[in-house]
Amino acid sequence: MRRAHRQAWLLCWLLSAATALSFLDRQVLSVLAPTLMSELNMSNTVYSRIVSAFQLSYMVMFSVGGRLVDRLGVRVGMAVSVGIWSIASAAHAFARGPWSLGGARMLLGFGEGGCFPAATKGAVEWFSRDQRTLAIGIANGGAALGAVVAPPLTALVANRLGWRVAFLGTGLLGAVWLCAWLLASRGISHIASPKEQCGSAIILSHLLRDPVVLLVLAARFLFDPVYYFYIFWIPQYLSRERGFSLHQIGLYYWVPFLVQGLSQIFSGSLTDAAVRRRSSPLRTRLVFLLAAAAITPVSWTASLAPSAEWAIGLMGALMLAHGFWITNFLGVISDMFPEQAIATITGLTGTAGGIGGIISNLTIGFIVDHFSFGPVFAVSGILYPAGFFLIWQAERLHVHRNNGPEGTTIYPFRAEPN
Repeated sequence: MRRAHRQAWLLCWLLSAATALSFLDRQVLSVLAPTLMSELNMSNTVYSRIVSAFQLSYMVMFSVGGRLVDRLGVRVGMAVSVGIWSIASAAHAFARGPWSLGGARMLLGFGEGGCFPAATKGAVEWFSRDQRTLAIGIANGGAALGAVVAPPLTALVANRLGWRVAFLGTGLLGAVWLCAWLLASRGISHIASPKEQCGSAIILSHLLRDPVVLLVLAARFLFDPVYYFYIFWIPQYLSRERGFSLHQIGLYYWVPFLVQGLSQIFSGSLTDAAVRRRSSPLRTRLVFLLAAAAITPVSWTASLAPSAEWAIGLMGALMLAHGFWITNFLGVISDMFPEQAIATITGLTGTAGGIGGIISNLTIGFIVDHFSFGPVFAVSGILYPAGFFLIWQAERLHVHRNNGPEGTTIYPFRAEPN
């Protein structure tokens, strides 16, 4: 058992490294956006379309990838995902215009779609409920590390070796991770939860007719665009409205994401400690979601800050809240739905968030070209509270249907061929 426990934590940290790579790979474009927009002669509207090309494929593959991970398992699902997106990331280096850049971006979305469903599924399957939130926070919190590393590393490599080398380097890092994962994850089946039904797939139509699932999807549709805005548009905001150079973006842009990464791990530990003291993990996580949602209106004030440093600090407050929010949101999913559906439902929520992200990104491009970033920051301050209301309604319906907060709805499984 000790060996299995050690392997579970090793794999959890490798999943964290994978989510870090996924955000490093996607953030390279964001950091280099001012340079690429100048060199490839792109407007904010054209840039928004390239960002949306990633989000379109990412949106589709979040659900498809989650479904495949539930069928194939975490080991194979994550290996395929990282392999595809590493090739796609390196392909950015050969872009000669918006179309080729958009094509590479779309392939990146296809690869990255399975990453977070696999990371969440692994954390849920390998750990007990009183360790689960921390495991989810670590596995998914690597994304923030990737966002922290991306600005200074990308700026350094691009300034010294050129932006094409920056993209090639991310592809190489993915290949290194893939080798480490395949070695470390041998014999992974012996650490999975005994409740797991390997290869059994819950019938998708039953999930999509479930009002609890639909409320959770609607919540992510609302709050994910805020995070996409911070990922894809803040470097452009710092360049356009705060006068930052590429070097300055590299120096400061990572700060909010460092705050997010630390908050995800800290919130996981704090939530698990609270779960051990209380009888209801689900309701405990809801308390943390409410507290996080109460902080997020601070995003309203970021564009009104008197200096760039103040603006970055206020963005950091939003990302602090997001770290608590996303960790406990995924924990709520693990409490309300069976393990065999975790990757599928996580993937469906990612698709819902991706749809919201595509709509918002196309809107942001138009608003920024014709007005400013101010209205975007203003709207971003109300979406987490709105999302919390939907999750609260989902929890009430779940409790009523299952006669208690710890009940888990049982869905029918698709029959497997003999």
